[in-house]
Amino acid sequence: MFSKEEAALLRKEFWTSFGKSFPRKWLLYNTKIKGVALKFVADKKQAMICLDLEHTDELMNLLYYDQLLSLKTLLETELPEVIYDHAYELENGKIIHRIYVPFEEKFNIHNKNTWRACYEFFVEKMAILEAFFYEYEEVIKNV
Repeated sequence: MFSKEEAALLRKEFWTSFGKSFPRKWLLYNTKIKGVALKFVADKKQAMICLDLEHTDELMNLLYYDQLLSLKTLLETELPEVIYDHAYELENGKIIHRIYVPFEEKFNIHNKNTWRACYEFFVEKMAILEAFFYEYEEVIKNV
């Protein structure tokens, strides 16, 4: 078991190591669409790449989600394992719309032996999700 401080240091080391091992400027929060962000998620239980819809206006979230749903078949050709979840519950209890690809291997951010495979997953899958976003950005914006 780790103390809060030790766990925080491990999380910091995980992300720092990822950035140094795979230096690249990712799109992430810079989508230029309010409430739409690409994210890396890694915690004690899982890792995933996500496209999250968290606009303050729920109607906008639904419109963006519907646009992305209309592109589902196209995204599935690139990422067959993609999951569309219109009511994903975050750890804090907040419900968002999330489109994501889970890392299927055993993962725990506190176990450094799981990091390398996760990093490789992140780089491969996020590059595909980013390319998809760039390709269909205008369609997604057009709500």
